[in-house]
This record gives sequence, structure tokens and C-alpha cells, in this order.
Amino acid sequence: MARAKISIIGAGNVGATTAHWCAAAELGDIVLVDIPAADGMPQGKALDLMEASPVMGFDAKITGTTGYEETANSDVVVITAGIPRKPGMSRDDLLGTNSKIVASVTEEIARTSPDSIIIVVSNPLDAMVQRALQVSGFPPNRVLGQAGVLDTARYRTFLAMELGVSVEDVSALLMGGHGDTMVPIPSCTSVGGIPVNQLIDDDRLEEIVERTRKGGAEIVGLLKTGSAFYAPAAATTQMVEAILRDKKRLLPCAAYCDSEYGVGGYYVGVPVILGAGGVERIIELELNEQEQAAFQHSVDAVKELVAVMAGL
Repeated sequence: MARAKISIIGAGNVGATTAHWCAAAELGDIVLVDIPAADGMPQGKALDLMEASPVMGFDAKITGTTGYEETANSDVVVITAGIPRKPGMSRDDLLGTNSKIVASVTEEIARTSPDSIIIVVSNPLDAMVQRALQVSGFPPNRVLGQAGVLDTARYRTFLAMELGVSVEDVSALLMGGHGDTMVPIPSCTSVGGIPVNQLIDDDRLEEIVERTRKGGAEIVGLLKTGSAFYAPAAATTQMVEAILRDKKRLLPCAAYCDSEYGVGGYYVGVPVILGAGGVERIIELELNEQEQAAFQHSVDAVKELVAVMAGL
């Protein structure tokens, strides 16, 4: 059986680390793409990673390139291309530059891999997935964004640190836009099956949620010259695996919601079933009044971003 083919557009820290995790998990052959001005860099990273395979014991063909021909007929394409956040920048500050980059990348993907599933990682996330959908002409189930898996991973990390328990026992859900308006769903958050609000009081839980919302900015502030890449790449790899191995994982992803949650045709973070067909189903939860209000606030922020992008 032929190996699956994964193309990663953008060979910076997030892209290269995604290649690393995907190769180590033997998810398929990998093509790492960057811009012509960076010629040599994707080739060098690909060769370096492939030379790790005898030591780490994985089989994968890893190719670096500055063109798209080698990406042809990819099963999954991950878009990490775009300028990263710098200290003091919001995700929204990246809108103009990154929407142009994502549009040009998506045109190439649609041309060379018309049957692929696209996972967008570039920020501002929710608007960038919308742009990829518009440009690709793909059905919405084959274009999705990585945000919720990362946000939830941060949330689970902070909850495990707070309680002194294994991260494996923390199950959590965050919805809405990626960033400052994300919405925690306490009723879907538990530790070893115990509801989180029986273990942490509401005020402390809100502090942890706030740290999660600013999780990306916290790392940008610490690094000073870049943004997070280990956790975003790990989260992306989990989504790639769910698709290529048809695992039917229930994961929070930026998915196209039309009638769902009354969103009306925008990308927003919701729980989905992720498998070989991409977004195979959107899970609609019964939100309480407070959660619904917070979710609507988040959706409105996404709509505003998309409107600004349309005017650029």
C-alpha cells in the first residue's frame, strides 16, 4: 500500500516541527515547501530530518522544495505559511499580509492537489481558513483550521499543573475564535471523569482560562524573537493523524458552520468528528445562556475580521 502524502507549506518552526512529529509517527511521506527566496532551507531541513530516521526508527521519504510540483496529489496539506507574531502584535495585525500569502498558497494547492484536505495553521486563524475556502473552491468539510486542539492542550496543561495530576486525565473543551474570545465549556471539562468545578473554584478557573486565552502571547513575550511552535505542531499532527488513519477523533477544530449554532457561514471553533472525509460531522452542544453569549461574542469577532479582510 502506498504511503500517504503530507505537504507542509511553510518550513519555519511550526512547519518543520510538524514534519518532525508526522515523520516520527510514520503518518506518511512529507514534502516541506518554502518560498524561492529561502531556497536551500526546506531542502536542508528535510534532509536533516530524514537522516534522523535510522536513529529514531521511522520510514518516510522527506523532500524539501520551493515549488509545488513535488506536492502533487497530496492527501493532506498543512498551511503554516505567513509572518509570525512579534511581541505587542495581535493575531489580527497579521491579517493583510497573511491573507495574501494564504490565498496564493491555496491557489497552488487547488491546482496540484485538488482532492486534498487542507489544514490551515496561519494566523489570524479563523479568517485565514475562510480565505482558503474561498480561494480553493473545495467543499467546506475538506478545509479546516487548527486552533481548538492547541487551545485545549494549553488549557489541559494548566489544569494539570494546578491540580498536580496527569495531563492524560484532563479532558476539556474550548470553542469559538482562536485567541482572546475563546469560550471555555466547564460542563465539558473534567479530570478523571470528575467535573472540573468540583476541583477548582470558579474564580481560579477563570484565571486559568484567561492564561489559556493569552497562551500564545505569553510564549511570544518569553521568546521575544518568535512564537510558539512545539504545541501548535503537535496539535496539527494530531489532526493529520485523525484524517489519514480515519480515527473519527472528536476534536475542537475551526470548521465551517452555516446552520450549526446559527453561525451563518463562517469558520469558528467547534467540536467535530475528524476522519478520512475531513470534518465528517459538527457536534452541536446545548450551551447555557452564559456560554451562548460568550460564543456569540466570539463569532461576532470572527465576522468582523472576515469583513475587514474582504475590504483589503
